[in-house]
Amino acid sequence: MNVLVIGNGGREHAILIALRKSKRVEKLYCMKGNAGTAQIAENVDVDYMNISAVKKYVGEHPEIDYIVVAPDDPLAIGLVDELEAMGKRCFGPRKNAAIIEASKAFSKNLMKKYNIPTAESEIFSDYDKALQYIRAKGAPIVLKADGLALGKGVLVCEDLKQAEEGLKEIMLDKAFGAAGNVIVIEECLKGLKYTPGEEVSVLAFTDGKTIVPMITSCDHKRVYDGDKGLNTGGMGTFSPCPFWSKEIEKEVYDKIMLPTMHAMNAEGRTFKGCLYFGLMRTDKGMKVIEYNSRFGDPETQVILPMLKTDLMDVFEAVTDERLADIKIEWEEGACVCVVLASGGYPLGYAKGKEITIGNTGEAVLVHAGTAVKDGRLVTNGGRVLGVVAKGKTIEDARKKAYKSVEGIHWEGMQYRTDIGLKYRKG
Repeated sequence: MNVLVIGNGGREHAILIALRKSKRVEKLYCMKGNAGTAQIAENVDVDYMNISAVKKYVGEHPEIDYIVVAPDDPLAIGLVDELEAMGKRCFGPRKNAAIIEASKAFSKNLMKKYNIPTAESEIFSDYDKALQYIRAKGAPIVLKADGLALGKGVLVCEDLKQAEEGLKEIMLDKAFGAAGNVIVIEECLKGLKYTPGEEVSVLAFTDGKTIVPMITSCDHKRVYDGDKGLNTGGMGTFSPCPFWSKEIEKEVYDKIMLPTMHAMNAEGRTFKGCLYFGLMRTDKGMKVIEYNSRFGDPETQVILPMLKTDLMDVFEAVTDERLADIKIEWEEGACVCVVLASGGYPLGYAKGKEITIGNTGEAVLVHAGTAVKDGRLVTNGGRVLGVVAKGKTIEDARKKAYKSVEGIHWEGMQYRTDIGLKYRKG
């Protein structure tokens, strides 16, 4: 089979690396791709947010048998719908199902309607009413831009001043553009031991009839060590989650995963693809923080390396609604991804810095914001590389990853030194 993966970040490179292992895949394409994807796939220089341009390219390349739409933005505008209408087989939800991520207001209303455990919240389109609500509720409090904001549209406000400034930033200053026209304001969930709680990401394959959770992972959203600084798209991940248990797994499957799949079906929005559950362990059980309609980034970088089953087999089972017929198996052990970012990220940062890569040991480099310019590997984004290492334990994997980081350099390179230390016992 010839497979086209749409997207140009670390998630897409990780998907391509997994697909390359498949005996059923002959040639890989990536639209638009990066310097890493170019090593294993044919990069296609087409803007994937331009639906007519994507359709034109696909129409001119009938040899492409299957298409994976990986990022949230093209899913939200209905790229899968358009490609399926051309007769193409795809992995990824249609537009009416991708709304579960594209609108936080939709997802909060869905959870309320179907009694899926989540934080208490209210939704506002009027700034003055939202401000009154914040002042009445006090802090800590969480503000979420309704629409897509590159994973950065959530503000956890520790005091009232922060909350008032955050509300102005989202609704009046339009820091996230039209994504902030509507805002979700919710309680700050408290954890058993940690504040504001222990988070875990659980991604699941679903064909609308069956839902199969993948192995767990934990993200590090804040830019600096100790979860300090601004929210980012993710500065690193590790798998598995240390506090996960069979009891929690059953609770999440019975009270969150199955009800979500059934709720989307009941709404006439059957979800087929990868459904991401951002969860928190609280003193009142597991609760949903957010849904994503696709593979997480950088969660994918630590999940797919542990997959033993052929990823192409899983993708086609989802497309054909026969997910219940295949067994999905995972490796034992752990995996850690350390994200190397441009200086200044997640705010302003320079591009075009030359990257030097020396001895990276056992790690795999997953490219995100990279390009080749005049024969040199250079930075081309905020998050540049993911250094991914496997080990028997999280500690073993993180030692290998950080050892490999020592062999990589560019001017202004920044990264967290505490990936994999969250939720350790003791």
